[in-house]
Amino acid sequence: MIQRARLLNLILADLYGPQRLLHGGLLPAALVFANPGFWRPCHGVRVSGGTYLHLLAVDLARGPDGDWWVISDRTQAPSGAGYSLENRIVMAETFPDLFREFRVKRLASFFRSFRETLLRLSPMAPTNPRVVLLTPGPFNETYFEHSYLARYLGFTLVQGGDLTVRDSRVFLKTLEGLKQVDVILRRVDDGFCDPIELRSDSYLGVAGLLQAVRAGNVTVANALGSGLIETSAFMPFFPGLSRRMLGEELKLPTAATWWCGQPHALRYVLENLDSLVIKPAFPSKGMEPVFGGKLGSEEKSRLIEQIKESPQEFAGQELLNLSTVPAWSEQHDLTPRRVVLRVYLAAKGDSWVVIPGGLARVSPSIDTPVVSMQRGGGSKDTWVLSDKPVDTFSLQRPRDVPVELSRGVVSDLPSRAADHFFWLGRYAERSEHVARMLRCILIRLTGQLGTADGPEWESLTKISDCLESPHARLSKEDEPELHPDLLRDLEQEILSRIFEEQRSDSLTATLNRAGRSAAQVRDRLSSDLLRVVNQFGSLTRGADNLAWGYVSVGDALAVLNGCIGTLASLRGIEMENMTRGPGWHFLSIGRRLERSVHLVRLFRTIIVPLTPQTWPALEMLLEVADSSMAYRSRYFTILQPAPVLDLLMNEEANPRSLAFQAKDLSDHCRSLSRMPSGAGWPVAKQERFEEAASNLFHADVRKLCEPRAGAIRERLDELLSALEAALPALSNAITHAYFSHAEPERTT
Repeated sequence: MIQRARLLNLILADLYGPQRLLHGGLLPAALVFANPGFWRPCHGVRVSGGTYLHLLAVDLARGPDGDWWVISDRTQAPSGAGYSLENRIVMAETFPDLFREFRVKRLASFFRSFRETLLRLSPMAPTNPRVVLLTPGPFNETYFEHSYLARYLGFTLVQGGDLTVRDSRVFLKTLEGLKQVDVILRRVDDGFCDPIELRSDSYLGVAGLLQAVRAGNVTVANALGSGLIETSAFMPFFPGLSRRMLGEELKLPTAATWWCGQPHALRYVLENLDSLVIKPAFPSKGMEPVFGGKLGSEEKSRLIEQIKESPQEFAGQELLNLSTVPAWSEQHDLTPRRVVLRVYLAAKGDSWVVIPGGLARVSPSIDTPVVSMQRGGGSKDTWVLSDKPVDTFSLQRPRDVPVELSRGVVSDLPSRAADHFFWLGRYAERSEHVARMLRCILIRLTGQLGTADGPEWESLTKISDCLESPHARLSKEDEPELHPDLLRDLEQEILSRIFEEQRSDSLTATLNRAGRSAAQVRDRLSSDLLRVVNQFGSLTRGADNLAWGYVSVGDALAVLNGCIGTLASLRGIEMENMTRGPGWHFLSIGRRLERSVHLVRLFRTIIVPLTPQTWPALEMLLEVADSSMAYRSRYFTILQPAPVLDLLMNEEANPRSLAFQAKDLSDHCRSLSRMPSGAGWPVAKQERFEEAASNLFHADVRKLCEPRAGAIRERLDELLSALEAALPALSNAITHAYFSHAEPERTT
């Protein structure tokens, strides 16, 4: 295994360096230059210590005679080491006596060596370097392993959006500012790592990363471009390259493989198709392995034509009769399963160390020819036994060793995570506001509203104005006498606003955005909170999965009621279960900002131009603000603008009032500004918001509600306009200071 790692590393160093193997004819040029895994911008880039492969995975298969064969190499971002570790920890905790009795070698020493290697790779900080693990994100199928491995090794788990490049150096965007990154352990494929010099359509990488690597300011493990030889097409050349480059015969045999780019290999593959597995020469093309013996005559003919048309894109490999291991089946008995063993090597100095174990992957059934976790396969812990006492070192703290107690807030929240917490709060609050508005309208459409005229209709259009949208199917200029079906049109517009996923302003689309924000920080959310968030995707699909145009108003009301109840559950868990750290503060700030924006808009749309014709809109306003009972307990059924505005704007005891939002928002802002990360808090924008709010709350409510010429309450509108401008200014300032890091130096 170590010999193989040396050989693969030397091949990469040559192909991205002097390319003597190509000049000497030891490798065909088409195998390199036609390979999408060969990234020309990486050519000539110096790598730390000449090591391209800091972590290597090799897939081994055992034949019926007991011999082991290599069937594939994983060189760019090997997966599964974290799963192997998890399997071992679970097994060791379940059967501790067995491990002691059989002297099973521990895996911790391997991961310690790997961790020490990464720490020594730092080009700028020999002591206390900052190492991060770069993941594609929570939607990647192996994200669990990424987070598990990052926690075990003690590295920060980051996504591409957490990093930025300034002056050819990579920085981690934290709440405390930009912090330089020295080493990146990547789990992102080569091409996605830098959208500037590699794949321009990538959202997973870091713009300018390759330039920082080229400047020697950061080390990436594995080196960028190392996916070039992650293909079976190179395997036929390894024995000869081993003799030429190492002066040794290849010790670990490779399953017989033929690259169809060579005429003699092409002839052999076409003549022996029934006994071969046809694989893509360039895996990035996405072709699945094809078993020639399982093809019908027409399928075989098509495959032969494809191979003849582009022979360099195919490789044939000997079909191995994989050995089996016993596995516990769903029928509660032991059955044989095909097995492939993935073994890991970690660079250490000028050599490599091999994991004393590995990830044994088993097929879902004895008849399944491909052993893959994605196809329903399972995994097993792999033991290597020792005839001597085993090393008891562990990166995990022993259970019987006391730990130092820690209290208070741990401020380790990356800017990206804070950003998603912030928008989770905003999207959740926006969803509830939209749901309450739509419910208010639909309730009146079910019977209280007779025709599209009179005060009820005028008031309803005022409420609808607050939902004004460029996607609306109902024009504000539509008149009842010209459109006798206006009520039906409004009903269809409301149903569209609830269910139509293609509308960016629909309730469904907003809930989906909230769910995506939560998914980005799910490793920081409790299981109960995640259960509530996971319901978002199905909240608006409860009407028998009918197309939205065929959903009844009654079913739509049931959906809205369920949506409001679920969002209330989310609020309750936030208040009762979340630790009062930066994440909770940013989530709450997002909520308070969003609710304040909606309240100001409602006041300006309903109360500022209130006339006798739109008087019923006051009742609708109280209903949307969930304050009808509070109002009736004080004023019975007498609707007047001054007491309504006082309850919804000035009453700090009302959690739905604007004053409550402003006070709570200021409290969260002060809490964040006092944290270690608060040095860049936008004080000026916060003071501007608080001044606008103070001017509004200290004004005489009765005078503000007295209409002037044209029935417009100009003074109220002026004060609300000032607050409406201050709210997005504060939001943008928080984004600028903590989320985007648009400037190296923060300003208030």
